[in-house]
Amino acid sequence: MTDDGTNAPDDGLPPWLTGLVRRTEGEVPPELARYAGPAPAGARGSAVLVLFGTGARGPDLLFLRRSGSLRNYPDQVCFPGGSSAPADADHIRTALRETCEETGLDPSEVRIAGTVFPLHLAHSGFSVVPVLGWWGSGSEIAGDGEEIVSVHRVPLTELSDPAARLFVRLPDGHLSPAFLVRNVFVWGLTAALTAWLLRLGGWERPWDTDRIEDLPDVRRRYGGGPPP
Repeated sequence: MTDDGTNAPDDGLPPWLTGLVRRTEGEVPPELARYAGPAPAGARGSAVLVLFGTGARGPDLLFLRRSGSLRNYPDQVCFPGGSSAPADADHIRTALRETCEETGLDPSEVRIAGTVFPLHLAHSGFSVVPVLGWWGSGSEIAGDGEEIVSVHRVPLTELSDPAARLFVRLPDGHLSPAFLVRNVFVWGLTAALTAWLLRLGGWERPWDTDRIEDLPDVRRRYGGGPPP
C-alpha cells in the first residue's frame, strides 16, 4: 500500500495480469494506431480504469454506459474514468477517483497493475492514459444515475466469442474494432483497447474479420455517441 492509500503495482495481482502488463510495452499496436502519436495542442489530461475482475465465468472487464444527456460521448459504453483534477497526484489517482465518483467503487479494493502509453481523442481533445487494475470478485456497484446509467461486468469469454466481434466503418472510412455482447455495443477507443488486450492475453479466437457494418446503422440499433 502506498502512502496515499492506493495499492502499489504487483500487490496481490494474478500472474496472468502482470504478464499482460509487461506485454503492453513496446511498439504501438495496429488496434491503437489511430489514437497514438503526439498529443494535439491543448489536449486535456484524463485517465480510464481498465478494471479486470473474476466471476463465475472467469476474468471479466468492467464497462459503463454513459447518459444520453452528456455533452461528451453521450450514450456510449466505456471504461470508467475522466478528466484529471489539479489535486490528482497522477493518472492512477485520476482513474480511481473518477471510478469512485461514477460507480461508488471503493478504491482500496483495486490493485493497480500498470499504465499504458497515452492515447489521444481528436474529436474531444482529450489525452487518455489507460490504467490497468484488478479487483478480484469485486463488490456490488452501480452507476451514479446522472452521468452513468448502467454498469456491465462482461466475461472475457463472451468478448472473445467470434459472434461478438465486428468492425464498424466510421464516417471518415476508418475501420474500428467493435463488440456486440449482451445487447451492449462497445466501439471506439474502448473497443480498440479491449481488442488489443484480448489478443495480448491470448483470449482472442478466430473471428470473421470481413464482418463490417456502418457505424450509424449499429448505433440506431444499440445506441452510442458521436465518433471519437
